[in-house]
Amino acid sequence: MSGNVEVIFKTDKSNYPYDLLLLADETRDAIDKYLFDSTVYLIKYNSIEIGVFCLYEINQDIIELKNIAISQSCRNKGLGSFAIQYIKNLCKAHYKELIVGTGDSGIQQINFYEKNGFEKYSIHKNFFIENYADPIFENRKQLIDMVMLRCRL
Repeated sequence: MSGNVEVIFKTDKSNYPYDLLLLADETRDAIDKYLFDSTVYLIKYNSIEIGVFCLYEINQDIIELKNIAISQSCRNKGLGSFAIQYIKNLCKAHYKELIVGTGDSGIQQINFYEKNGFEKYSIHKNFFIENYADPIFENRKQLIDMVMLRCRL
């Protein structure tokens, strides 16, 4: 992708880009459960906000990618993989492992993470049933379990 891509740490703890965050998580309530305890980064392309990711420290060895989203118009251009590589480089000096969770019917997301060096390691049974008031469907299948993936840094 030609143009200038930059990643910016969001120091302003207001005006979060919920329009982007909601591309990766279903509700604002779900996002708010982790957003304010996460470090948030914006991805800009030619000075326009086109992506976001949130990192949440689990402990001194593990950091979780809680949300990563690229705007619809900028998908399938390598920006998601660019962001994952950026995150790995950012985190490898301080953490041993980067983890991420995604829905059990999110085949594209699981393939994306595996293509970028993650491996499945756990299933959180009934996660989407217990944590969301309304059923969530993806690929015409209700999300039930969360698939956890990890990448050693």
